[in-house]
Amino acid sequence: MIIKKHKQEIDGLLLVDKPLGYSSNQALSKIKWFYNPKKVGHTGTLDPLATGLLPICLGEATKFSSYLFDADKTYEAKIKLGYTSSTGDAEGTLQSWNIENFPDKDIVEKALREFEGAIEQTPPMYSALKHEGKALYQYAREGIEIPRKKRTVSILSIKVIELKNDELHLEINCSKGTYIRTLAEDLGKKLMVGGYLIGLRRTKIGAHSIDNAVSLESIEESSEDDRIKLLKPIDHFLNEFESLALTKDEEASIKDGKVVYKEGATEGIYRLYNEDTRFIGLAEGDAAGNLKVKRLMSI
Repeated sequence: MIIKKHKQEIDGLLLVDKPLGYSSNQALSKIKWFYNPKKVGHTGTLDPLATGLLPICLGEATKFSSYLFDADKTYEAKIKLGYTSSTGDAEGTLQSWNIENFPDKDIVEKALREFEGAIEQTPPMYSALKHEGKALYQYAREGIEIPRKKRTVSILSIKVIELKNDELHLEINCSKGTYIRTLAEDLGKKLMVGGYLIGLRRTKIGAHSIDNAVSLESIEESSEDDRIKLLKPIDHFLNEFESLALTKDEEASIKDGKVVYKEGATEGIYRLYNEDTRFIGLAEGDAAGNLKVKRLMSI
């Protein structure tokens, strides 16, 4: 007889270091098993061949997950030069460009400068992007090519960590929606040697670093009490926004959906705290100092 555990009221942010070979949903399933929360979701897919930072929101934190999803990301990417891949990564069929002499660091850095700023990318066929409710990679596996529109993304910075003959190691800081495997392919074409992605690690999302992440293994080995201690407060990942303290009357008005005037407020998003210094949600201010609720905690 299987006894179902009751779902737990658990709220917070968990920074997970996703291991190689796991899909983001497989990692999420592990967290569901460890914590048994009523609500849970991750904030940005990593391919099974990628490792690194995967923020997971539990409970009330799921209400604010879009702010992490929309944040800039930093990756370390390893690119193999001299070949192209049918999938853009190490899982595909390789085609050699028969290159004998590979570009030096100066040539690579000059090419990289052309990728900085706003660039256009065509989403790869081997991606989770949906077409008529079906992921593109599913069409690709059936040998079907779907026309894709180019999309504009932003490369905030891109630099060489190491270059060893035909292997290039880069650090890339970019906007959401950037396909690193497409960047690797486009760079290979620019260098006229071909290239495909052989390794990818996400090291940062917004202000959150992989240095503060925990492995699935360490979570599994922790006691229930210690697992709870691994969770970060919900407002922890919203600290890019200024904070405002509300009076009891202001708190009541905000919770009723009313517009509240707050001296010192201006245009922008604010973290709201009550008189007990408890985080209660986010509001958007206008130039006149009026606050309108965006998202509220239920607890």
